[in-house]
Amino acid sequence: MKALIVDDDFYSRNMIHEILRSVAHCDIAVNGEEAIEAFRRALMQGEPYHLICLDLLMPELDGQQALREIRAIEKECDVPMQSEVKVVVTTMLDDEQETHDAFFLGGATSYLVKPIDEDKLLGEVKSLGLI
Repeated sequence: MKALIVDDDFYSRNMIHEILRSVAHCDIAVNGEEAIEAFRRALMQGEPYHLICLDLLMPELDGQQALREIRAIEKECDVPMQSEVKVVVTTMLDDEQETHDAFFLGGATSYLVKPIDEDKLLGEVKSLGLI
């Protein structure tokens, strides 16, 4: 499995990487712009990501905007719905509006509230059929 971890917080990135590294090759992006570039590059190289762990609140380009752009790239490239990247939104917010927007407007697959728990993250990845 190939995963992209997108978070502006070093501690959060490191925690998610430590959890996933035994089951995935992990790349890291520190903001939405880097995430979009990494996603596009991987897709064009024929080595797309299977999972993106995406923080919602980041400087420059936030997770909501990045997610919309990632889904637009998939559409442009005619990626079949069943092959779309699974996006687990990771957020400190327990904000119903943010969660609603991520799912219904952005196309997130699921979400976890920080701090990320190892069992919950691995359980979510397993439920998505990635491990």
